[in-house]
Amino acid sequence: MSDGYLWFEGIAFPVVGYNTEILRKTRDEFVLRDEDVVTVTFPKSGTHWLAEILCLIRSKGDTKWIQSEPIWDRSPWLENEHGFTLLNKKEGPRFLNSHLPIHLFPKSIFSSKAKVIYLIRNPKDIIVSAYFFWNSVHFAKKPKSIEQYLEWFMEGNVVYGSWFDHVHGWVSMKERGNFLMLSYEELKWDTERTIEKICQFLGKKMEPEELNLIVKNSSFQVMKENKMSNFSMLDDTYVVHKAPLMRKGKTGDWKNYFTVAQAEAFDKLFWEKMADLPKELFPWE
Repeated sequence: MSDGYLWFEGIAFPVVGYNTEILRKTRDEFVLRDEDVVTVTFPKSGTHWLAEILCLIRSKGDTKWIQSEPIWDRSPWLENEHGFTLLNKKEGPRFLNSHLPIHLFPKSIFSSKAKVIYLIRNPKDIIVSAYFFWNSVHFAKKPKSIEQYLEWFMEGNVVYGSWFDHVHGWVSMKERGNFLMLSYEELKWDTERTIEKICQFLGKKMEPEELNLIVKNSSFQVMKENKMSNFSMLDDTYVVHKAPLMRKGKTGDWKNYFTVAQAEAFDKLFWEKMADLPKELFPWE
């Protein structure tokens, strides 16, 4: 842990709230139930937004639940100590969040009918968002600059490992009926249609007014003002001087930070690593 990470099976994890025993139990012992709904992402890909949408789908747009229970209890993190403990006590259908690469995910996924939604995002936007995030929390090593974080990211030396490997691992599930792959970009550009797609996947029928409420109450601004969703309740153990953890929620912000040379170098690596995958998986390009 001396290098600012907790290591498990060659993958870096945060040093706060995680331990190797829970990570091992998550992979080897945690049992997914057929009625579970799992949000899987690489960090900074829109996890909390999707979790909020799922909570609002369950409540048909009503805000009582999302305004009365913290998001980390409504949709706990499978692989951290708090979430693992809570999920093992929860009864009935559960929402779960995870950033785990597929080889560290519960083995029960391969025999379960649990619904899995995998959300991807333009990795250049992830890099910018992650740079600000890791400097706002006490979870792991802080990058000194976006340039440094870009370098770490391209080498796969970041929390949860290589983005390229993460995507490859989870894309292998895309032909399964209980797996839905979405992008942050399509969710941003056509929120209503994408939420309809999620409802269809979950077998939930929404009335037009309910759909409108889900769109409205899961907006960036509404989430930012909801203390149960904006992480303002976290104390200084986790957050640097109450730094806001919801920053912009935009697409294409990388253009404000990358140099032309950095963008070209990243794109070259991107297409080398992802050449074997269909281009339509990456709507931002």
